[in-house]
Amino acid sequence: MATHEVTNQVPALVDMNAADVPVIVDALRRHEVDDDAVEEIRELGAFAGTAEALELGDLAEAHPPQLHTHDRYGHRIDEVVYDPAYHRLMDHAVRAGLHGAPWADSRSHAHLIRAAKFSVWGHVDAGHGCPISMTYAVVPALRAAPDLAAIYEPLLCAREYQPALEIPSSKRGLLAGMSMTEKQGGSDVRTNTTTAVPKAVGTYRITGHKWFTSAPMSDLFLTLAQAPAGLTCFLVPRVLPDGTRNTSALQRLKDKLGNHSNASSEVEYDDTVAWRVGDEGRGVKTIVEMVNLTRLDCVIGTATAMRSGAAQAAHHAAHRRAFGARLSDQPLMRNVLADLAVEAEAATTVALWLADLTDRATSGDPAAALLRRIALAVTKYHVCKRGPIHAAEALECLGGNGYVEESRMPRLYREAPLLSIWEGSGNVAALDVLRAMAHQPETLGVFLDEVNAAAGSDPYLDRSIAALKQTFADTDVTDLDALQFGARRTVGAMAAVLQGSLLVRFGAQSVADVFTATRLGGDRGDVLGTLPAGSDTRTIIERITPEIGAPR
Repeated sequence: MATHEVTNQVPALVDMNAADVPVIVDALRRHEVDDDAVEEIRELGAFAGTAEALELGDLAEAHPPQLHTHDRYGHRIDEVVYDPAYHRLMDHAVRAGLHGAPWADSRSHAHLIRAAKFSVWGHVDAGHGCPISMTYAVVPALRAAPDLAAIYEPLLCAREYQPALEIPSSKRGLLAGMSMTEKQGGSDVRTNTTTAVPKAVGTYRITGHKWFTSAPMSDLFLTLAQAPAGLTCFLVPRVLPDGTRNTSALQRLKDKLGNHSNASSEVEYDDTVAWRVGDEGRGVKTIVEMVNLTRLDCVIGTATAMRSGAAQAAHHAAHRRAFGARLSDQPLMRNVLADLAVEAEAATTVALWLADLTDRATSGDPAAALLRRIALAVTKYHVCKRGPIHAAEALECLGGNGYVEESRMPRLYREAPLLSIWEGSGNVAALDVLRAMAHQPETLGVFLDEVNAAAGSDPYLDRSIAALKQTFADTDVTDLDALQFGARRTVGAMAAVLQGSLLVRFGAQSVADVFTATRLGGDRGDVLGTLPAGSDTRTIIERITPEIGAPR
């Protein structure tokens, strides 16, 4: 029985093409990505905005995976059961080539194309992106073992999702994960105590406990263990070539803050069969390329969440009235929305730039490889640190409506910290920048050359570049102990200058001007939504929410 008429509620945000935002369109056009690839991205973006796709994400989030350690008869099975929606999401992602496909793609912009797809598809659900990302990242690391790569790389790149637990080489498509951290060390993997003992026929037997292993139903895992010569990388399949289960037991699934659609587990290896990847004692060096690529996806994922949050906030403000006027007509709300949009556009710009840098580095450009080495760590630190702040502000734009699960905003808020923690928390990423400068000083040179390419275009940027150069001129970058205390300040400044340089060169002037004035010129308050007077808020908001229409 109706008790009253419902008014002033916001319609659902559906049928918005997640690819049709200028920052993505402009990047694809700038790099002259071919029309067929652009259409692939647009088709995926269109589906990502449908009620059907969004419901798949809702279902996968609402029904987290369940661990079944034994069958009804008491046999150990160690299987994780997912909601059917999760499998549909995975199938879409694999068929779209978001996993290992770029490594088999001959197009010159394969990694940029994949990054754009990964970003627009991420609006639906973040959790299933974890195994997709790891499968993407495992391929170059696996190449340290050419015989293994010859067998498994084509299957890791194949666009077929086949979740059944079978002999890996007999399947039409594979997924891969990584199993590195242990409870006593976390990011300090050199303290790992898991052991690897050489056996016959080139295999090893691994024994030990892994504290975080995400997507435990993957077919293959790269893991680190202490071999006779030191920490070494190994390939561990769940099913052995003879069809028997490998001896790895899933002890429990982690009860996490967010990322609910994805299973993260503790794994016990007990005389588990493994194959060496790379030289003994070179495990960190072998697996670092995988870490670099998953770091790239952390940046892409954060940028995606920022765009999603900003779009939801602008959509709400365009339809909601308060105090006699639409929220979008009120200058203070426009200030907040525009600032959210600026942050999202800056993050997306640098994410896609890093993806293009990956194309150049993997094609053999040594300067691009050096630049990517330092820029990935710089950006991963800063952008992913900004994610939780951005999510909280976007949620607040919806008021109490944003605090309830039905709005999907709490999911963004819970997800944001993971991307800062995964693949090295803030301190780890900042210290990695220092290590890059100390061990490869030329990385700093190419970084400064890159940002200096925008010199003379913006006074705030010019002053910030000069200040950064002076900082390094006054600093011994090989003295890690002296640099540590101020690492966050230094790396944060590098990240802001890099984003400002990219926006000034490649972005919209309305966004670039506001970014440099606030993030580099210091004309901002202590929270989002403090843009200076005269900022073109309407144009900025339209760039992040073009299909919704600018607030009027």
